[in-house]
Amino acid sequence: MSVSSFYPPQRTLMGPGPSDVHPKVLQALSRPVIGHLDPLFIGMMDEVRELLQYAFQTKNECTMAVSAPGSAGMEACFVNLVEPGDKVVVCINGVFGSRMAENVVRSGGQLVRVEDDWGQPVSPDKLEDALKAHPDAKMVAFVHAETSTGVLSDAQTLCSLAKQYDCLSIVDAVTSLGGVPLYVDDWGIDAIYSGTQKCLSCVPGISPVSFSDAAVAKIKSRKTPVQSWFLDQTLVMNYWSGNQKRSYHHTAPVNALYALHEALVQLQDEGLENAWQRHARQHQALRSGLEKLGISFIVDEGCRLPQLNAVAIPEGVDDAAVRSRLLNQYNLEIGAGLGAFAGKVWRIGLMGYAARDENTALCLRALEETLQ
Repeated sequence: MSVSSFYPPQRTLMGPGPSDVHPKVLQALSRPVIGHLDPLFIGMMDEVRELLQYAFQTKNECTMAVSAPGSAGMEACFVNLVEPGDKVVVCINGVFGSRMAENVVRSGGQLVRVEDDWGQPVSPDKLEDALKAHPDAKMVAFVHAETSTGVLSDAQTLCSLAKQYDCLSIVDAVTSLGGVPLYVDDWGIDAIYSGTQKCLSCVPGISPVSFSDAAVAKIKSRKTPVQSWFLDQTLVMNYWSGNQKRSYHHTAPVNALYALHEALVQLQDEGLENAWQRHARQHQALRSGLEKLGISFIVDEGCRLPQLNAVAIPEGVDDAAVRSRLLNQYNLEIGAGLGAFAGKVWRIGLMGYAARDENTALCLRALEETLQ
């Protein structure tokens, strides 16, 4: 057998992730490899932490990048905070809330489910009812931006309720970080995780996380060891600590962290609020064009994600055939529906570097020509 080098085509990525990567981020990947304990690399890690604090809008010292994708960031939050027997309220309004619930069970916690219909935000009233019914709950978990449905939940209100009932909050910000307003400190978020491949427009494989002082105190006071050695934050903290002497934990993905550093520099240079506004502008342009094509959104305007647009597939249209034609004729990727929305919904991403005029125009033209 003779296998040749792999050269992928140049796609325009407008699905649920990964998103288009900025050329400067791709260039950063090709920079020379240095040791992960090299003083220069350690200095860059400190800059990554500072840039992540800016992106998350937090002063949390325990802010870092997990050397694995967003799902590992999720698991890092749960396995560190949830001890066997801890009661955790998980709000579920899509696929990724269900994954949070699975993490509670696998961590030995007692799961309390609060469910809302797909396409609807998490209900603060339902959460408060659950907290009243379970006064011994220790944590509240929810998805800020549910990628499977395109819904944005009110994280500030939900975290306020968690605090009111003496619970720590765990928040999934995989699709929200860099795309919509997110204020970790002002909203009182205790543990949060994200991914690099969405609105940060970086390559997949890294998960930014941040833990409040209260969350760190909970981790340090555990009576049982964290069930995952690799994700044990009491070990990883010493690897990402702010001093120059680092405890060896694992070999960091050096070039991927170069890429994340560059992606965060791009976000810093644009300005966080400007990035949020850019995503909103492109959403409005996409919305206007889709409505002219007779394509409607499945999420109410007040809780609709600008960066992940879930739209109803027109009646009589072959979902797979349209997506295949877009991919093969226009090199354009949009996403299929998941779970209950499979075959009923397209998910069109406007995330990070993908949220620009030429992408929106291409998507609308390609859809119009394909549907005709």
